[in-house]
Amino acid sequence: MIFKESYIMKKVIIIASLITFFINNGFSQMNPLTKEEERVILHKGTEAPFTGKYVHNKEKGTYLCRQCGAPLYRSADKFDSGCGWPSFDQEIPGAVTRHRDPDGTRTEIVCNNCEGHLGHVFTGEKFTKKDTRHCVNSISLVFVPEKRESAIFAGGCFWGVEFMLQKLFGVISVTSGYTGGNSRKPSYEEVCEGNSGHIEAVEVIFDASLVSYEKLTKYFFEIHDPTQQDRQGPDIGYQYRSALFFKNPQQKETALKVISELKSKGYKVVTELREAVQFWPAEDYHQDYYLRKGGIPYCHSYKKRF
Repeated sequence: MIFKESYIMKKVIIIASLITFFINNGFSQMNPLTKEEERVILHKGTEAPFTGKYVHNKEKGTYLCRQCGAPLYRSADKFDSGCGWPSFDQEIPGAVTRHRDPDGTRTEIVCNNCEGHLGHVFTGEKFTKKDTRHCVNSISLVFVPEKRESAIFAGGCFWGVEFMLQKLFGVISVTSGYTGGNSRKPSYEEVCEGNSGHIEAVEVIFDASLVSYEKLTKYFFEIHDPTQQDRQGPDIGYQYRSALFFKNPQQKETALKVISELKSKGYKVVTELREAVQFWPAEDYHQDYYLRKGGIPYCHSYKKRF
């Protein structure tokens, strides 16, 4: 039951972040199409099998809608069905809409944002465990290679920071852990005692082709209170310090820029800016805490500041 609830919660988070991504990136403006693209995307045509440029593409990344740029599929869900068109056994939740063909024999799939024709979906073929095949025209897609980067943020109890950052589209994973101190492999109890020098933090792996470090940093400052130093809400102690750990000069420059912008708005930011050191993942029972247990953070919520 816990696994099922966790799965549903992850689905909800992905859909919510996708909707936010649509709103923030303004997908109402359509890209110009060639005559052949119009034939397929607007007039529901089909490109010849084995002619599309993404049929055999095995790079990691995200497939976007050619017409509006909305994210549709992840490379992790692509497989080789031998049919001659790119095949996926799952769409990004909320990204694709299904319509029954007028003759009732097949089910069409279109971009949920712009209604651009993608192809058809089939079930019962047993190609993968998901038993679903989205047969998509390459010409309806644009592939963006994955650009993995990482960042470390500390903003109070890592349960809440982790939960909030998992909502942001483009974030691949979030790991709760400890950093900033000198002891190796610290335990939760050692960090809570306050003598290890470590604070609770999260390491974020994100796709920089979908979300920038600047956007990630701004979001971090909107999900915790950067004017509180060694506390967040009812949680008090050094381990709950607000801090940002930069991994390179570019991240440092971006962080300084964002903090300066906050200060210009009147916020008395106390967030420490520190060079990243060893990050130690926390115990397993701390990972995906709210996804597993349910509920929402008690001291973290979104507040628009930019």
